[in-house]
Amino acid sequence: MRLPPGVAMSMVERSSVAARARSWRGAFLVLFALTCVVKLVIACTLSPFGDEAFYWQESLRPAWGYSDLPPATAWLIALSEACLGHGLLAMRLPFLLIGALLPWQAGAIAARVGGETARWQAAIGVMLLPLAGSLGVLALPDVPLTFAILLATQGLVAALDRDRLVDWCLLGAGLAIAWTTHYRAAMPMLAGLVFLLITARGRALWRRPGLWFALAIAAIGLVPIALYNIEARGAGVAFQVVERNPWRFQADALVQPLEQALTCTPIAWVVMLWALWQAWRRRAVAPFDAIGVIGGTFVLGYFLLGLFADDVRFRVHWPLPGWILACTVLPSLLQEAGSGWRRAALAGFALAGIGLAAGFAWLGLAASTHGAGVLADVKAFPSNFTGWREASEEVRARLGARPGAIVVADNFMLAAELRFVLGASATVYSLDSPLNVKHGRAPQLAAWGDDERGLAVHEGRRVLLVVDETSLRERERPAWLGSICSRVADVVPVSRIDLFGGRRRFALYDARARAGHASMDPEACPVWTAYRAAYDR
Repeated sequence: MRLPPGVAMSMVERSSVAARARSWRGAFLVLFALTCVVKLVIACTLSPFGDEAFYWQESLRPAWGYSDLPPATAWLIALSEACLGHGLLAMRLPFLLIGALLPWQAGAIAARVGGETARWQAAIGVMLLPLAGSLGVLALPDVPLTFAILLATQGLVAALDRDRLVDWCLLGAGLAIAWTTHYRAAMPMLAGLVFLLITARGRALWRRPGLWFALAIAAIGLVPIALYNIEARGAGVAFQVVERNPWRFQADALVQPLEQALTCTPIAWVVMLWALWQAWRRRAVAPFDAIGVIGGTFVLGYFLLGLFADDVRFRVHWPLPGWILACTVLPSLLQEAGSGWRRAALAGFALAGIGLAAGFAWLGLAASTHGAGVLADVKAFPSNFTGWREASEEVRARLGARPGAIVVADNFMLAAELRFVLGASATVYSLDSPLNVKHGRAPQLAAWGDDERGLAVHEGRRVLLVVDETSLRERERPAWLGSICSRVADVVPVSRIDLFGGRRRFALYDARARAGHASMDPEACPVWTAYRAAYDR
């Protein structure tokens, strides 16, 4: 039987579209499997990042919150280690699994815009972005935070179309998870508010019960933040909102677009900006309104915030959810765009993939002493991943000859790294380093009794003091290293560890715990003189 020409043509077109979708799906699955294997290998071998080690230390004392973060990151680590025991993979496994979900989430949103082909194209685009593709290698709060933001967006986009209870629950659950993960959950709340105020579909939501139900669920995520800050007299809010932010215009923060271009790779960054702009222009069409407004709020909002907020700590990852949302609409927009934009997108994401591979190579080198040595002369030396093993091994060896000695590190990061290796049963005190205040960890150490005040209880006890001489900038080292002898007594050099041509330096000292500070000449402090002698060699 001969089919009518129109029906035959329709069947051919559908078959062609399905074949194209299968091809993109196959490419995604290959890339996904390869990326997961690489991330798994790195996660099993790379020394903990300093913040990771502190989150692990927080996981040993489950609580409603901590001075730096809400509880979700520590809870995930505690749950994983309770099931798998202590180790690098156990600490990072929840984040690897959550990070692996991100391209699938982006694909699900893209499929609502442009179908199955768009699903797999968007998922590939997200995986090729250096920050998104590598997310999950480290046990950091940005992993569950990004997942939560995408989950909330999935729920909102679906609820706008179907107004089903399950979709409003997804929206609320995503926002609740975000609040339990980081104070930056305020940004998706702001993005949602902007959408509710400036778009026609958003304004119509004010009259839907589902929105208020979702917000009620989201409010549950605020409970841990509220309980912790009531108990800690607002320490978490004070750090995130007041202490870490100057709240004055900073001209050097105008470099943020350049930072984002380098992080995303320049061509992909331009293409994604174009996608968000085009989504905004098509805001009369669903779901471009939601994705364009929410994604654009992340990108523009963090740029404006960055002009007045924290410019000292790493922040290029803040707008990442906006770039992921840009990837969800990009495939559909490129179908209607000129060939120039399609070629730019292809080149941009190919370059992004090279950037991702370079990032994996950098982390892979940092995972071994030999590999880190290759990077010793590179400006982007992975100092936060190196030296911890060698320092911990030296401490373990010295403790064998010093039974009963108390281990004291000169900053919170080194203390957490040493305890990660020595084990949860070990106690490692931290001196009151400027780093503890800078990173919002001083109140938490004080609450645990792991700071100088807690050490003072052991006045006169023998101490094995470990100093990371490269933790501070050179101009900050004289004041800090010279002050250590006023914090502990009878300081005597024991050994030194110089690594990677001096890029990482640790020194060990015998000392005794002191109650309170003593008046000492900083220039005569053995910690400072030993550092200066080693530096001048």
